[in-house]
Amino acid sequence: MATTAVSDASFESDVLKSDKPVLVDFWAEWCGPCKMIGPALEEISDELADKVTIAKINIDDNPDAPAKYGVRGIPTMILFDKGQIVETKVGAAPKSALKSWLEGALPA
Repeated sequence: MATTAVSDASFESDVLKSDKPVLVDFWAEWCGPCKMIGPALEEISDELADKVTIAKINIDDNPDAPAKYGVRGIPTMILFDKGQIVETKVGAAPKSALKSWLEGALPA
């Protein structure tokens, strides 16, 4: 299961009303570090498919969600569960670090 693209229009239904936790990657086409972590997030999405949905939102095309959640730098990853922010991580990291951060942040 690959990452899911979300938009300002679908954010509420895809993220806030999801029945499982959703990690949202706020990114942009021009962001080098965002492109670096993209493949890692795809792999993590497959590995943790039963526990979490990994979604991506392009901040240039969808300015409302980043503004609402105070995204100032990218990549920013915000983990939502039942519509609430659980954890936030800013900046790129190796796949192993991203995966262990996410596993530690997921609700038990």
